[in-house]
Amino acid sequence: MARFRNNKRKRDAVVRPIAKKPSGGGVDHVTGDKIPKSFVFSRGKLPGPLKQLQMDLRKLMLPFTALKLKEKKRNNLKDYLNVAGPMGVTHFLILSKTESASYLKVARTPQGPTLTFKICDYSLALDVAQSQLRPRCPQELFKNPPLIVLSGFGTGDQHLKLTTIMFQNIFPSIDINTVKLSSCQRIVLLNYNKETKLIDFRHYSIRLQPVGVSRRLRKFVQNHQAPDLRTLQDVSDFVTRAGYGSESEADDEAATVSLASDLGRANQASSKSAVKLQEIGPRMTLQLMKVEEGLCAGGVIFNEHGPVEEAKKQANQEENGEEDNNANQEENSEEDNDED
Repeated sequence: MARFRNNKRKRDAVVRPIAKKPSGGGVDHVTGDKIPKSFVFSRGKLPGPLKQLQMDLRKLMLPFTALKLKEKKRNNLKDYLNVAGPMGVTHFLILSKTESASYLKVARTPQGPTLTFKICDYSLALDVAQSQLRPRCPQELFKNPPLIVLSGFGTGDQHLKLTTIMFQNIFPSIDINTVKLSSCQRIVLLNYNKETKLIDFRHYSIRLQPVGVSRRLRKFVQNHQAPDLRTLQDVSDFVTRAGYGSESEADDEAATVSLASDLGRANQASSKSAVKLQEIGPRMTLQLMKVEEGLCAGGVIFNEHGPVEEAKKQANQEENGEEDNNANQEENSEEDNDED
């Protein structure tokens, strides 16, 4: 009886290469340090406007923050610190509310220091957008971290130096020789006023416009839609006709730059473009109240109301001085009575 052969061929073993994880994904290519990441959360119960300010701060810190961080009443600072280590979180932004004022703490994990700011005034991103005629805040702005600009902090005081270092390290560093212009779309500005000791906190979007081009022609180049020429007799009328708004506002020499590379269809390399800043919020007015060595604890490096120990010593000295004066007066009065 004939036997049937098994014609199935043995399949050759296929060895798949192991996909290597991209190295340096969480490392800053400029400094070699880890890319700073942040948690924005609250301590205690916050009113509605402060909750919205917390969401605006989370959006400002994108993309290296937890936008949908869930908070529970039983969570304490130690819980956030335990999660921060494995996730590479380097900074905490903590909002709190008391009967007298609202506060913002900016802390470096895991060992501090901690800066406590009093929020004197603030405006939400929604309020800033409603105050503008043409608000502009596309979601593409938040794909890259903002630039940081500090002004007025060079007074030589130790607490201002710590403030400068803290805010400089809260965002990734950039190298002006290798940075891509397309990634620079937002900017955070902090201005310190020496007289009032207040810090103005602002958040802007960066926009470039070609110089020497009419508004109509600029819109035609930027948009991918054909213009409506039905009311015009010639194409030259579309180019030469004045558009809405001031056509000379983008020709200010102080606000123009020469691009090193192409940035969109309208802004070409080696051409002059005007830099436009538009506020997107939130807006805050801060006052530095206290600087602590540790994470929300430790020795007090700076206190706006002055050193607590020295104030107590002065108060004790004044009390002792008053007691001595009272004792001397009593002795003098007794001597006078004896003489009499």
